[in-house]
Amino acid sequence: MTLAILWVQLGVAAAVILGASLFLAKSADVIAIKTGLGRSFVGVVLLATATSLPELGTGISAVTVVGQPDLAVGGAFGSNLFNLLIIGLMDIFWWRRFLLNHVGMSSVVIGTLGIIVISLGGAAVLLHDMSSTFGGWPISPISIVLVVGFAVAMYFIYLFEQSEGATDKKTETDDSKQYGSERLPRHLVIYVVSALVVVGSAVWLSFVSDDLAVEMGWDASFMGTQFLAAATSLPELATSFAALRIGAPELAITNLLGSNLFNMGFVLFLDDVAYTGAPIWTAVSPVHALTGAIAVVMTAVIVLAVVTRPRQDRPGVVTIEAGVLIGVYAIASFLVFTLG
Repeated sequence: MTLAILWVQLGVAAAVILGASLFLAKSADVIAIKTGLGRSFVGVVLLATATSLPELGTGISAVTVVGQPDLAVGGAFGSNLFNLLIIGLMDIFWWRRFLLNHVGMSSVVIGTLGIIVISLGGAAVLLHDMSSTFGGWPISPISIVLVVGFAVAMYFIYLFEQSEGATDKKTETDDSKQYGSERLPRHLVIYVVSALVVVGSAVWLSFVSDDLAVEMGWDASFMGTQFLAAATSLPELATSFAALRIGAPELAITNLLGSNLFNMGFVLFLDDVAYTGAPIWTAVSPVHALTGAIAVVMTAVIVLAVVTRPRQDRPGVVTIEAGVLIGVYAIASFLVFTLG
């Protein structure tokens, strides 16, 4: 297959993902308002799950069909970086206001939990690189810790959202007037259909990306961390900007931070289960530990900005946190390409 055809296939698959994801933001917001679950919880659980399905689809297919565990793990870690980059881009898009001034403490909680699970993922890479103690196990014990930690995090976020919900409930009550004519069953169907289209296109992406990696002479860890991660993060990009357009920044931020939780706690666990003969961590490049460390730093920048940023008019288009996020992402891309 020629290189040109591969690029066309990649573009078509990415376009399908992008188009389907455009329906997810509004349907998720309607579900959050109509069910009373709250935007933060729906952003983490419902929207982040849907937009992270490409990482799940590409990860499983990369392991079981393509035979590239480095592509699967790199895709998950790289998606974390790209999701955090999106927050920096959204902050520039909202150039008249400080984006992170308009989200609550739920984002701090989700970001902090994200730092914990991303650190565990990086530790798994280093542990299995330095020691063969668990090399004969069918699945790494750290993978089990990750999925249990993910489940506990979801429950903790739910409890926090319910206890914190008084202010948000008033806002969402006002917003419910906007969706007075919308029907919940219809948006549940839109959500499910869009999610299925996204994950189907993502499986196609994994095949095309692997062929491109071979044709271009790119290392699989770089391909997963940068190229495939950017493509599979298109749903997060589209839905987050769509959430901003409908005036739901909390939904946008929690979608991205929640996607990182999903990538580390659920996607990598299933990748490890799908990889037979040994833990998947034994077959991947140690460069992913560096990617994880950079994602932790970027998440900490966001958490600190939400906690400490004074409520005032912004002086320019690019805030400090947006500049740091974009700059660190560029450095990470260079390091992964060089070291991968």
